[in-house]
Amino acid sequence: MTSPLYELKLRVYWEDTDGAGIVYYANYLKFLERARTEWLRSRGHDQSELARAQGVVFVVRSLAVEFLRPARLDDELIVSVSDVKAGAGTLTLEQAIMRGDERLVSAGVKLACVRIAAFQPSRIPRALRALFSG
Repeated sequence: MTSPLYELKLRVYWEDTDGAGIVYYANYLKFLERARTEWLRSRGHDQSELARAQGVVFVVRSLAVEFLRPARLDDELIVSVSDVKAGAGTLTLEQAIMRGDERLVSAGVKLACVRIAAFQPSRIPRALRALFSG
């Protein structure tokens, strides 16, 4: 994985854990989603604004996740976005969840751009694609 383009710091709360006191696996997906959303926002593209103004949203097309080590209650985590590649209608990126220098989760994510009205594939708006390419 290359250097992160964006990092989101978060803490593990009781609600994130399962009966064994570790983060429930599906909650890692929520953490990854939050980082992607905040990464877009940090680049001036609020997702609700994209939906309203451009009529498009990004949906997860595919996801490959490796759960390497568990996170636990009260852990401080850093969720990153890196290595973004833009296609005509897709974004492919790498994400990681770290506790300090320890990698807990690695994920490869492919997002598809879709038109809200018909929920059909769409090209990524030009200005947005240029942002990802540069």
